[in-house]
Amino acid sequence: MQLFIKHYSEVDKDTFHDLIALRISVFVIEQNCPYQELDGLDKDAYHLIVKEGDEIIGTLRVLKPGTSYENEYGIGRVVSHPDHRDKKLGHLMMTKCMDFLLKELKVNNIRLSGQSHLTSFYKRYNFESTGKEYLEDGIPHTDMIYKSESL
Repeated sequence: MQLFIKHYSEVDKDTFHDLIALRISVFVIEQNCPYQELDGLDKDAYHLIVKEGDEIIGTLRVLKPGTSYENEYGIGRVVSHPDHRDKKLGHLMMTKCMDFLLKELKVNNIRLSGQSHLTSFYKRYNFESTGKEYLEDGIPHTDMIYKSESL
């Protein structure tokens, strides 16, 4: 298994195609949620990619401040392939992502908008709800912020 983080400018077109295909297969097809997956935000994002052989089995994106959140980095589109969910890829990806943000980019302010049923998952990484809950594409979401003081 390979896990790496690259800026969009470093991701080859086949890899980007495959990570978008995975996101669509889960967020649009599996969750039966038609929405515009290609939103233009990937072009200046970091992409964490998990590969097994030539197959992308997990991915997430890291958005810079001013993209989704005014003053914070954002984590989004966290997804693992349905056939590989027994491998706890979400934990692997979040651990690597938080390490990247905190140690490499020296970031203190991080936000995410997670599906509400996953708030306890994100709390393991010191994210707390801001109290803002809303429907996004018909799915309940919770706005969450990283709390460094809870480390």
